[in-house]
Amino acid sequence: MIRKVIEINEEKCNGCGLCVQACHENAIGLVNGKARLLRDDYCDGLGDCLPACPAGAITFTEREAAAYDHQAVMENKRKIAAKETIAPDGKAGPVPSQLTQWPVQIKLAPVTAPYFQQSDLLIAADCTAYAYGNFHMDFIRGKVTLIACPKLDGTDYSQKLAEIFKNNEIRSITLARMTVPCCGGLERMVKTALENSGKEIPCKIAIIGIDGKIVKGENA
Repeated sequence: MIRKVIEINEEKCNGCGLCVQACHENAIGLVNGKARLLRDDYCDGLGDCLPACPAGAITFTEREAAAYDHQAVMENKRKIAAKETIAPDGKAGPVPSQLTQWPVQIKLAPVTAPYFQQSDLLIAADCTAYAYGNFHMDFIRGKVTLIACPKLDGTDYSQKLAEIFKNNEIRSITLARMTVPCCGGLERMVKTALENSGKEIPCKIAIIGIDGKIVKGENA
């Protein structure tokens, strides 16, 4: 299929590795001291790596490329996380928290908190972190996190989310929800907030089953 993916000019690349750190999909790696797109199906085409490159070596291109495979990305992240939690003695070590800000509840978060600026935002239903075992590494890592339960909170957060979207430069949104019907309320809030904010922010939705598996990943 023809779609948008990144292109790396190896002559301009200085091998700093900042793009590798910026790519939340682990699509980029250093090969012989130069950044390289490792797999087309790992590149979501959002371009988080572009502003991270000080040499201007990364651009977008439209070409024949494999479709973005969210499931393959998640599986690769799980493998990487497993390696990162092995201590030098070969035993599993403690898994570090990836949370970077507080508070995390939507109802408590300030609308204009500085951590929202130039952030990748994760909006998650409460149950997702309990159902999905590797939630910190696969979802929270590298993102600002907001959580809510549309059923138990009894609050429509669409207006507050719209204000957050409108008043901050947010690069992308990931919505993590469960398959259960009440989580559909959180998805509706996010979509309504996006419409009312007047912003065009890329939004991905990950739907998690009660067995802890991702059953669907899509763009909103």
